[in-house]
Amino acid sequence: MTISEVKSALGQLNQINFQLPNGEFVPAHFHLTEVGKVNKHFIDCGGKIRKEEKANFQLWSASDLDHRLNAEKMNNIIELSEKVLDLGDLEIEVEYQADTIGKYGLEFNGASFLLTRKQTDCLAKDNCGVPASKPKLKLADLNKQTACAPNSGCC
Repeated sequence: MTISEVKSALGQLNQINFQLPNGEFVPAHFHLTEVGKVNKHFIDCGGKIRKEEKANFQLWSASDLDHRLNAEKMNNIIELSEKVLDLGDLEIEVEYQADTIGKYGLEFNGASFLLTRKQTDCLAKDNCGVPASKPKLKLADLNKQTACAPNSGCC
């Protein structure tokens, strides 16, 4: 999701919920402790220089169980961050504490924000000797695709 998509979703909500990939919810008393702009300048294993820029939300839960961040307050935090950090309409990553700090993508299902799993990937597979993935075929369909009819001249 981008910043504008989050702000639009906030306009539809009375209560903010973030759901983890395992189905559990971030405790309702979470805090939005950071909104940031993250610039990543790196070189991939193929030697290509790359740049990536994202907005970052950090969620945190403390012992203040009565705390509730409402949509208006969260929107105000985002708007201030947009002005001060010149965020534009960046894609958002979310940090949330698990065993270690977890990084998640963000989606919205109409009622809750969904923290989505992120995966690492090789950006230079052609330089690393990683073979292209082969299409998966069903064995039952294999015979249909390669069989020749008698006297068809294909074999």
